[in-house]
Amino acid sequence: MKLFNITYILAFISVLGLNAQQMPAAKQSEAVSILGATAHIGNGEIIENSLIIFEDGKITKVGDAAAAASQAKGEIINAQGKHIYPGFIAPNATLGLVEIDAVRATDDEDEIGEMLPHIRSLIAYNAESQVTETMRPNGVLLGQIAPRGGFISGTSSIVQFDAWNWEDAAVKTDDGLHINWPNSVRRGRWWMGEDPGIKPSKEYQENIIKLKSFFAEAKAYLAGDRKESNLPYLAMESVFNGDKKVYIHVNGEKEILDVIQFKKDEKLDDLVIVGAYNALKVADELKANNIGVLTGRPHSLPNQDDDDYDLPYKLAAELSKKGILVGIEGSGSMERMNSRNLPFYAGTAAAYGLDKEEALKLITSNTAKILGIDEFAGTLEEGKDATLFISEGDALDMRTNILTDAFIQGRKINLDTRQTKLWKRYMEKYERQEAEE
Repeated sequence: MKLFNITYILAFISVLGLNAQQMPAAKQSEAVSILGATAHIGNGEIIENSLIIFEDGKITKVGDAAAAASQAKGEIINAQGKHIYPGFIAPNATLGLVEIDAVRATDDEDEIGEMLPHIRSLIAYNAESQVTETMRPNGVLLGQIAPRGGFISGTSSIVQFDAWNWEDAAVKTDDGLHINWPNSVRRGRWWMGEDPGIKPSKEYQENIIKLKSFFAEAKAYLAGDRKESNLPYLAMESVFNGDKKVYIHVNGEKEILDVIQFKKDEKLDDLVIVGAYNALKVADELKANNIGVLTGRPHSLPNQDDDDYDLPYKLAAELSKKGILVGIEGSGSMERMNSRNLPFYAGTAAAYGLDKEEALKLITSNTAKILGIDEFAGTLEEGKDATLFISEGDALDMRTNILTDAFIQGRKINLDTRQTKLWKRYMEKYERQEAEE
C-alpha cells in the first residue's frame, strides 16, 4: 500500500511538471553581444547593422556594428539578416488572473463590490500561468495586470513574464487605479417589454455623483484623524498625491468629455483613457489636456452602423497623427489568449496609416511612457533593462514573427510552450505522411 501511494504521488508530480510553466531563467552571468541584426530601437529609429551589448541585465552598448564590432564581448550571437526589438508591452491585461474561464477557482480578475481602490491585482497574479507563457514566443515580455469589475476596479501592477512568483514578476507595483466610467446611454431591456433601441440612461448622472462623492469622502477622511481604519479611503491617498496614475475605461464621446472635466475638477494630473472608441471625435480636447490613450484592439467590428468600416483598424493611427500619445490594449472577448496578438494589432495600425516604426511605438515606447516605465523599458537604449528579442523577420507580421532568442532583464528565456510543442509534434506527423506518399 505504501509503495502504491509513493508511486501515485510521483506520477502526480510528473504530470504537474509536464503542465507547469517553463522554469525561470537564471540571472545573467556573462556579457552578451548581438551582432549584425537590424535593430528597431522602439523610438522610431533603426540601426541596419547593429551591435547590442548587455551585462548584468542592462543594455551597455547600442551602436553600429561596422564601427564598434571590436567592442563585442562575452557570448556573441551572430544575428545577420535578423531583427532585434525591445520586448513588447501588453497594457490593461488580465494575464495570470484567470486560467480557465469555466473554473471559478481560477478566476481572480474581480471582487465583489463597487468602490474597490484597495484591491491589488498583483497579489492574485499567477506567475506559472500557461496562458501567460504563450505570450513570449510572439515577443510580448511585459504586461500591466489590471483588475476588472466594480465602479472602481482596483489597482494594477506591471510584471515581466519570467518569474517564480508575483514578487519576482513585479517591475512596478501598484502603478494605477482603474475606474469604469458609466454609460450615458443604454439599450432597452426587451425581456421587460421595453423598446430594444438605444436610449439615455437615467442613472448616468447619479453614477457620476456617486463617484465624485466617493472621492470627496476619501479626501475628507484623509484630512481627518483617521482613527477608524478605512482601507478604500486609505488607498486613495496615493491617487491624490500623484503616486498612482488613473486609468478610466470609457468609449463614448460625451463620456470622454465628462472624464476630461472630472480630471480638472479632481485635479488628476496623470490620467489615461482606456478603450477610447470615440476618442477621434474629441481628439483636440484630449491633446489640449495632455491625456494619453490606450485604444482597444484593432481586430474588431465597428460599434455603430454609421461608423467607418475600418474605424477600429485606423483609430490608433488617426489619434497619433493628432499628436496624442497612443498605445494599444487588447481587452474584450478571450482577451488573455488574444493578448499574444499584440504585435499584429500594431501591424494592422501600420497597414492603416502609420509608418511601421511609428506603429511599433504603440506597443513599446509609447506604452512604456503611458505606464510610467520608460526609464527602464520600451526602447533599446543604454542603461535600460535588457528585455528584448531576436526575430527572423518583421515582428509585426504574423508570417515572419519567428523568435530565435529572447531575454528578460538579461536572462535568456525558454520559448517553448505547450502550444509550440504540439505544433512541432503535428508538423512532424504531416512531414511523415508526405514522406510516405
